[in-house]
Amino acid sequence: MLKWVVPAGLAAAALLPAIAAPVAERAVPIPPPAQDVTGGKGEQVAVLAGGCFWGMEAVFQSVKGVHSVTSGFAGGTKATASYGQVSTERTAHAEAIRIVYDPRKVSYGTLLRIYFSVAHDPTQLNRQGPDVGPSYRSAIFPQDGAQKRVAAAYIAQLGRTKAWAKPIVTRIESGTFYPAEAKHQDFFWRNPTHPYIVRWDKPKVAAFRNAFPQLAN
Repeated sequence: MLKWVVPAGLAAAALLPAIAAPVAERAVPIPPPAQDVTGGKGEQVAVLAGGCFWGMEAVFQSVKGVHSVTSGFAGGTKATASYGQVSTERTAHAEAIRIVYDPRKVSYGTLLRIYFSVAHDPTQLNRQGPDVGPSYRSAIFPQDGAQKRVAAAYIAQLGRTKAWAKPIVTRIESGTFYPAEAKHQDFFWRNPTHPYIVRWDKPKVAAFRNAFPQLAN
């Protein structure tokens, strides 16, 4: 895992000019899924992995109809579901987020559209941006058969659009979600001047708002 760590006693803002400046990001224009999950009653859950969970969490916290987003891990065991252990890249876990949403306001298919378009790059294998390793893989963890069918169909649909120059490498996996430590929750909002947030995640959230203004809260 690679994350920029600010040395003790040195303000994050002081590092920004030396490390990186914000860069513009754009959403990849893609169609909505031809199939979607229907008939859900009450709150529903989606679990998605797409690189560092700080930025993924912030994007989906900005979506109307999303009630909560938790950063954590999926794909491995409870015993190894800690940031330190996952950082070894030997746990089978992916950094992931658990989204609790109201299907009357935002559908599972719409969440997937945001996920593929702007929340991460589905063509990067075992990495996202500066972060390298299988814990940063692109993966969907369906919570039931309907989600699995919709996710598989959408991956196939997007593959036919040729929206990306490279093939989609997103995997459909199974596994329990385990929350990360408290210091990783709401990291984007609590650390607005952190160099990693400024360089990689603020542009991502801005790109979401620009591409999907009707979905932004």
